[in-house]
Amino acid sequence: MQRKAYVPGVAALLAAVLAGCTGSPDDGGQSDNSNPGSAGTATQAAQPGKYATLPEPCGVVEDTTLDQLLPGIGEMTDTAQREEAYAGEATLTYDTDRKVGCRWKVESAEATDHLLVDFERIVSYDNAVSDEAQAGELFATRQAAAHLPEPTVTATETGTPSTSPSTEPGSPPPSGSPTAASPSAAPSDLQPRLLEDLGDEAFLDDELSSSGSTAEQRTVTVAFRTSNVIVTVEYAEQPVTVGVVPDSKEMQDRARKLASELVDSLNG
Repeated sequence: MQRKAYVPGVAALLAAVLAGCTGSPDDGGQSDNSNPGSAGTATQAAQPGKYATLPEPCGVVEDTTLDQLLPGIGEMTDTAQREEAYAGEATLTYDTDRKVGCRWKVESAEATDHLLVDFERIVSYDNAVSDEAQAGELFATRQAAAHLPEPTVTATETGTPSTSPSTEPGSPPPSGSPTAASPSAAPSDLQPRLLEDLGDEAFLDDELSSSGSTAEQRTVTVAFRTSNVIVTVEYAEQPVTVGVVPDSKEMQDRARKLASELVDSLNG
């Protein structure tokens, strides 16, 4: 029987076709791992937050500021007691890179004052969400929990629209209103509200509470976010004498001044 002749050209053509189908990264062919959406494609992580550390909370408030917020310090004659009052007490924390705080409590002849400063650094564990975005979501939740009154648009004397917190018709003025402490100020000056001049976003809350026959305690809270850090200042005062109401404007001014100083401390 006669054998068929071997044709080298056919084998070469076959090899070329197979090479064209498989391809390789070296010759411009697309490998399976480079297909969009494949398991081999790396996901780009969201940007980390601006802040990687937090300040030392008990040392970040100046003594001169504490003198204003806690008048009782000036009445202390014992040096060791006064130094202890300035030092404050660190709040319990399990991770000083993520959350730190400090509190002070000082009694005077007229009132007992409390101050709390809290720093929280937010870290996102979702590659699609940045630390700053995660902090913004958490801050929005806390702002909603404060139940700030909705602003309403009113006209000023010059006809320019302005916003102010609203109250329901016939409802009593909220804590911090001029009827409670400052007759000369407009309601919008003292009511709980958003703040536009503090960090990336901020709000102020003002509550007046009473506990039975004791004097009323006013608590002013200023919270703000700057990038991925949320800072809370809680300032409370309870007079010794029943019937005496802590001054809302004075306490708000002091708390806002401290909050501004804390923004500067974060920025170095």
